[in-house]
Amino acid sequence: MSTQDHPLLQGELRLGGRLDGRFFDLLAALALTGSLQKAARTAGYSYKGAWLVLDAAVALTHAPLVDKATGGAGGGGTRLTAEGDALLAAWRELQARHAAFLHEQAAWLATQPALDALLKRMSMKTTARNQFLGRISAVHAGPSTTTVRVALDGGQQVTASLTTEAAHELEVSTGQQALALVKSSEVVLVTDFGGYRLSARNQLAGTVSRVERGAVSSLVGLTLPGGTVVTASVTSDAVDGLGLTVGQQATAVFKAYAVMLAVRA
Repeated sequence: MSTQDHPLLQGELRLGGRLDGRFFDLLAALALTGSLQKAARTAGYSYKGAWLVLDAAVALTHAPLVDKATGGAGGGGTRLTAEGDALLAAWRELQARHAAFLHEQAAWLATQPALDALLKRMSMKTTARNQFLGRISAVHAGPSTTTVRVALDGGQQVTASLTTEAAHELEVSTGQQALALVKSSEVVLVTDFGGYRLSARNQLAGTVSRVERGAVSSLVGLTLPGGTVVTASVTSDAVDGLGLTVGQQATAVFKAYAVMLAVRA
C-alpha cells in the first residue's frame, strides 16, 4: 500500500530543525554538477541564497560541507567535502527508512477500517463548512434530475438534488457511504415558522451551540440530536433580529440543490 492512499499520513524529514529536502537537493545537485550556480537553480535557490543556507548548515554541523576551487585548468568549481558526502548519504538512508516507516503505518491503518475511513474522509479539502457523513438511503432518478437522500448517524436525512447525468457518473446507490456538502451561506436559520411550511427539502431542528459574531456576518452553530453540527453564516443584524443565543431552539433550512454530494471513487 502506498502512503499516497492516506494524504493525512505524512511526515517531513528535517535534520537539526533546519536542513530539509530542498537543502539536500542542493547538495545532490552540487555533487552532480560541481557548480554551485547550477545546483542553486536546480534546488530553487538564488546563488546568494545557496551560500547562505550552506553557511547555516556549517554552523549546525561544525564542519565544512563544500570546497570551493578557484581558477586552474578546470576553471574552478565547488564540490562536496567528505563531510558533505557523508551527510548526503545519511540523508538518503534516512529518507528510505522514513518512507518505510510511513508505509508500515499505512499498512497498519488498513487493518483499522473505522480509523482508515475517518482519515480518508478528513483528507478531503473543501471550503464547505458543513460536511455531513452518512449512507445513501434512497435514490429517485428522473429524466433530468435525480434526488438522493443521505441518512446521517443521528437519524436525520439530508436530501440532495443533482443532475441525472452526475448521478450516473458518481454511480450513486443505496447503502453507499457519502458526504453531503453544504456551504454555510446556503443555510437559513428559522426560530419560528409562524404557522407556515417551507418548500426547502432540508429542515434540521437542533439547538444553537455557538455564536461567533463578526462586524458584518456571524457564524452560528446548530447541534442536532446525535451531535452533528450545522454551521450557518448569517448577518450580524439577523443574529440580533432573531435574538440568537446559545441554548435556543432553531431549525437549519437549505434547499436540496444547495447540497453537493461526494462519494468515494
